[in-house]
Amino acid sequence: MLHIQNLHFAYGGVTALNDVSLEAPAGAITCVMGRNGVGKTTLMQNIMGLLKPASGSIVLDGAEQVGRAASARARSGVALVPQGRMIFPKLTVQENLKIGLQANRNGLKAVPERVYETFPVLKAFLARKGGDLSGGQQQQLAIARAMVGEPKVMLLDEPTEGIQPNIIQEIGRVLKRLAGEGMAVVLVEQYLDFVKEFGDGFAVMNRGAVVASGAIGELTAEIEREFLGV
Repeated sequence: MLHIQNLHFAYGGVTALNDVSLEAPAGAITCVMGRNGVGKTTLMQNIMGLLKPASGSIVLDGAEQVGRAASARARSGVALVPQGRMIFPKLTVQENLKIGLQANRNGLKAVPERVYETFPVLKAFLARKGGDLSGGQQQQLAIARAMVGEPKVMLLDEPTEGIQPNIIQEIGRVLKRLAGEGMAVVLVEQYLDFVKEFGDGFAVMNRGAVVASGAIGELTAEIEREFLGV
């Protein structure tokens, strides 16, 4: 389980995370929701170690992560699929995937076959440049690259953004399968239909704080109107 307790972070004098607590159990998809600018991406970057909180705790399987470098967290089993995918457009699909081996917890030297079984389109495009893929294929590549590290926790920031509906469904099925295999999946998502179809739990953020959380069935119309409506 990923356990976050009383996390605080500020950009200069501007508070971005205010006493954030969150639990993301293994075997479940936990959806972090909220309007733009409420701290969702900042939370993901704090968990990954790209930003350092002013105070609070981030515990993975009983081990404190605050103070550890992002590379160390990756080797401990945390992977981030960032907003905008951030693949390397000049590298081939195969080269992008091999980069993920640097974070593999089991010392693998080759991309696991299950990655290609999960995303067969990537196996067909191994020699193609990442920048030549469609947006949906690039998102699949970003998730596959994270899978190469065989993480315990996968963080995804807006994985459905700008993706065609059939690929959105495929991504949802992949994440559900990964969670079913024991991974903790934490995703920032604004697409409510996706959250309700594939999510297990939710945490709604507003002004840097978690204002509502629970099982996905507890995401009420009132919460949606107050914190998620445009």
